[in-house]
Amino acid sequence: MEQIIKQVAGIDVAKKELVVTMGKMATDLKPKLYARKVFANNPRGFESLIQWVALHTTTAIEVRFIMEATGVYHEQLAYFLDAKQYPLGIVLPSRISNYVRTLEVKTVTDSTSADAIALFGLERHMQLWKKPQKIYKTLRQLTRERGQLVAEATAVQNQLHAEEREAEPNAATLKRLQERIAFIDQQETEILKEIKALIKGNEGLKKVVTRLCTIPGIGLLTASIILAETNGFELIKSGRQLTSYTGLDVVEKESGTSVKARPKISKKGNKYLRKAMHYPALTATKHDERFKAIYARIIARHGIKMKAVVAVQRKLLELTYTLFKRQEDYDKNHFLKSAQSPTNQIEVTK
Repeated sequence: MEQIIKQVAGIDVAKKELVVTMGKMATDLKPKLYARKVFANNPRGFESLIQWVALHTTTAIEVRFIMEATGVYHEQLAYFLDAKQYPLGIVLPSRISNYVRTLEVKTVTDSTSADAIALFGLERHMQLWKKPQKIYKTLRQLTRERGQLVAEATAVQNQLHAEEREAEPNAATLKRLQERIAFIDQQETEILKEIKALIKGNEGLKKVVTRLCTIPGIGLLTASIILAETNGFELIKSGRQLTSYTGLDVVEKESGTSVKARPKISKKGNKYLRKAMHYPALTATKHDERFKAIYARIIARHGIKMKAVVAVQRKLLELTYTLFKRQEDYDKNHFLKSAQSPTNQIEVTK
């Protein structure tokens, strides 16, 4: 009789359903997939999932649930499993994508994705997911809500601009658009007050935000987004991992002498962090010698501004993690020499 040493449930999460593959590994260390089923992505489906997993596993070994981070669609299940105290691992999309390339999979479906996630959970050691602290969860909700308002305000302002330049603009339409912009601005102001109050009311969070704000280009809002989207760097173990989580990691496609694509960023990561780092990078290149040097070096080599901006984004983001771990403020004089010395840069296109 085979002795099971590891059991996992690989879950591919969609908006309305969960595609689940059961996998196990015995003492021969060969992964085996043996059961598959689809469940609704709602509380009733979660309960059915737990019952089904119990029927297909042994109680002698814990079952680990493995899923890919898919926007917000995985969160309800993650919180449900956490409340039931089931071990859970959440994988970055880029890690699963890279892993799938190592498998002999020609057709990608929800079922094959669940299989790949289950195999990944069997073959790799994973850090268990932790439920976000309430303060970071609230901070994330507020920063994302503000981001949606900013996007909405931009759309309405463009609409107002177009309406004003018509041959005979409608006065009532102009009034409604102006009122909508004023209302959005008011809501944005309220959210910013709530964010500041949240930070002020928590000494630990206030200390970290203040430290991150010593970095050129990083203000209170950007620091808040970074901490909110990483749960206070809870599961981040290195600057490189943070870069990958954000989708600013470099991907290359090269095969023999015939296929050689230009390196580019993966964009398979947290879009809120990527967006938040754009303007801070532009500011840093104007007001800090270290980032000016990085920017100028890449421009001189390739003449592509976006390559340089993305490189600075990545450097800034990694710096936030470094200062957080070291519990140090940014000292531009400390980094001035390293900025002026030649270093090997990985350049990307956006």
